[in-house]
Amino acid sequence: MNQDDMVLAEFLNKKVVLDMQSMFVCLGTLTGADHRYFILTDADVHDLRETTTTRDRYVLDAHVHGINANRSRALIMKSEVVSLSLLDDVVA
Repeated sequence: MNQDDMVLAEFLNKKVVLDMQSMFVCLGTLTGADHRYFILTDADVHDLRETTTTRDRYVLDAHVHGINANRSRALIMKSEVVSLSLLDDVVA
């Protein structure tokens, strides 16, 4: 197991937030990753252009009320991700 795998291991099979470079935020259970993609299940791929809600408010609401999944599985390009965090680490 390389160092990247060890760092990612604490996130596996847990609910995560992927903040994207674009106006998207992705939430779901991180079930895997390879050199190109993060794999989310029960995922919410949310386009922030379609709402007046801020990214922070949307993520906080998901933390409080749960993830509103709109994909059973999603592959998210690592090159588009700004940050990865556990949903449980979201603070008000």
